[in-house]
Amino acid sequence: MSERTVEWPVLDHVELAPTIEYVNRVVQVAGKYSLDDPFEVGWGNIVLEVTPRGLRTPPFRREAATFAVHYRLLDGDVVIESSQGSRTLPLARTTVADFYSAFCEAAGELGIPHPRSRRICEIPDAPSTFEDDRSERVWDARSSHRMWEAFDRAAEGLEAWQAPFLGHRPRVGVMWGSFDLSATRWRPNRTTPAPKGPPFMRNAQLHEYMSVGFSFDNIHSSGHSPLRIGLYAYIWPQPDGLEDRTWGVEGAAWHPDAGLVLLPWETLRQAPDPLAAVTAFGDAVYDAAVATAGWPTDLIGPRVDGWFMSEHPPAHHTPQQS
Repeated sequence: MSERTVEWPVLDHVELAPTIEYVNRVVQVAGKYSLDDPFEVGWGNIVLEVTPRGLRTPPFRREAATFAVHYRLLDGDVVIESSQGSRTLPLARTTVADFYSAFCEAAGELGIPHPRSRRICEIPDAPSTFEDDRSERVWDARSSHRMWEAFDRAAEGLEAWQAPFLGHRPRVGVMWGSFDLSATRWRPNRTTPAPKGPPFMRNAQLHEYMSVGFSFDNIHSSGHSPLRIGLYAYIWPQPDGLEDRTWGVEGAAWHPDAGLVLLPWETLRQAPDPLAAVTAFGDAVYDAAVATAGWPTDLIGPRVDGWFMSEHPPAHHTPQQS
């Protein structure tokens, strides 16, 4: 695996919060199109790709056009990329309602239907719909750049951790509702979903899974997490015995009230090798799933780069080889 000698950014929640709150809302506009596509276990069909410039939807194939929407955080705009042409919208608008109106107008010019839902999801105390969100928003390019940097660094680490898993694993990406970067591993073992909560959450709990991710403000804990920015992990259903585990990185800890293993961003960025720390953190969570929830040990392939696999016969491949 290639290594990048880059410094991981300092992230201040107070500074970033206004931009995060705005982007979390506007990515849901294009994100709604993913609900028209076939459901993938774990909602893998909805995630946004972390690109060299921002966040992008998967391609959407419709009768009138094939299109994708690229939220270019480093450029301060949104590009609707279509087989019928393209349109660019600035992010520096005054309200979410204004952005939604402009998006629908531009999409219509390309033959793209409006999103079927106008609801704002998974954001506590948000207005019900995009059209109702008329709070003035100020676009901050510096905060947007920091946001992208954090997603980019965390995605590289989570992709490296996810690569050797042989079971079902949706691509690493940003969940546009909760606005966290997620890497999830599944095994087809039927569970009983929680009896309460919205259907989308209960449908995400149909089989056993474990998730490792990055969040700016941990939505998973319903606002009770002691972590504002950093890595999180959990195992579903939650097994007993997690309080006695170690988590691969000094500073990572189990928080029973939140039901999460948490690794603060500032602790991670100060690690000697933050990328390796992400992988070690994820591996420790998987080891916990094996030890406490009976996950199989034979779902992990070799952890090597493509050059190694192109030059060495299978007999030389061993799991977790660096």
